[in-house]
Amino acid sequence: MRRRGWRGRLAVLGPAFVAAVAYVDPGNFATNFSAGAGYGYLLVWVVVAANLMAMLIQSLSARLGLATGANLPELCRARMPRWGTRLMWAQAELVAMATDLAEVIGGAVALHLLFGIPLFAGGLITGVIAFGLLGLQSRGHRPFERAIVFLLAIIVVGMVSTLLRVDVDPGALAAGLVPAFDGAGSLLLATGILGATVMPHVIYLHSALTQHRLVARDDADRRFLLRTGRTDIVLGMGLAGLVNLAMLVVAAALFAGTTVPGTDTLEGIFAGLGSELDTAAAYGFAIALLASGFASSGVGTYAGQVIMAGFLRRRIPLLVRRLLTLAPALVVLGVGVDPTRALVLSQVVLSFGIPFALAPLVWLTSRRDVMGDLVGGRVTTAAAVLVTAVVITLNGVLLWQTFVPAA
Repeated sequence: MRRRGWRGRLAVLGPAFVAAVAYVDPGNFATNFSAGAGYGYLLVWVVVAANLMAMLIQSLSARLGLATGANLPELCRARMPRWGTRLMWAQAELVAMATDLAEVIGGAVALHLLFGIPLFAGGLITGVIAFGLLGLQSRGHRPFERAIVFLLAIIVVGMVSTLLRVDVDPGALAAGLVPAFDGAGSLLLATGILGATVMPHVIYLHSALTQHRLVARDDADRRFLLRTGRTDIVLGMGLAGLVNLAMLVVAAALFAGTTVPGTDTLEGIFAGLGSELDTAAAYGFAIALLASGFASSGVGTYAGQVIMAGFLRRRIPLLVRRLLTLAPALVVLGVGVDPTRALVLSQVVLSFGIPFALAPLVWLTSRRDVMGDLVGGRVTTAAAVLVTAVVITLNGVLLWQTFVPAA
């Protein structure tokens, strides 16, 4: 590349906005609203910390693709033994299924709230539309990115417009920035928020979004791409963080400590917004949830393709992959499992998948023989190691709280 200036910057922007959609998927709706309704502003700090973690992690993933011209699964396959590669692929596929579970359920619930469509049929519709979004990739990366950014804009408008209409308690909001828990239930939700924000499948995907986007011919090009990529991440992840915070704060302001029923479910939140504000707020929530389900399901299927091709050097037809990842969600919808509960638990599964994506990412980006001049600095690497340690610790505590008392 030679073109820099504002045209060059616009050419680089985009990957982080695609990744950002995964950070505001239906799992975020479930965990953030449940956290705000059940614990008020207590877990604000988790949302803020998770978003800062996401910025760091996505910057490392984007840098990896830019520096090497390869994505994270491809580099893992090249540098790990065959058994390790297959293990990594297997857990990544489970993560992808948990991701699709949340996204399809969210789209199905939104269609039910808006149009009365049965959940199973809504799940099928969500899967078909996500498949159509992926079809835009045949025209290049820009049409797909524009469609995703459009859906992201709907989510942002829907949540932020509602936030501006509620009475936020500034003191309680500030107090929520101090780390604290209130029993095992809050820990479960905190882990769910983390899993819904630091999405493991997008750690794999972001490196693929940047690996062939533009070719740097010299060090000046690489530095320009790195700077502009940081701007992309701050804007994309910043929007995702704003939406996540808006969800929790709206729920805390309207539902915490009240007798509004069912605020631990998406259907109850829809009804509660209608009763506490008005019909416009309720439908704004449902439309944002629908946009989230459609967009994040498309991005999730794209990530699944990257995972399989990178770890195994194999591709399956996109329709087959769509059907395979769609199946668990349709089973959940078909047997009548509570959708919101399934969403929250799917995010906990995602949280357990984070270390498997983070550890090789931190390892690879800290190696000069892999990254060249774009190798991560000591402070960046130390921060990434700390994030990985926090995630592993939080998951370990969750396991202890869940299983030890029952023993």
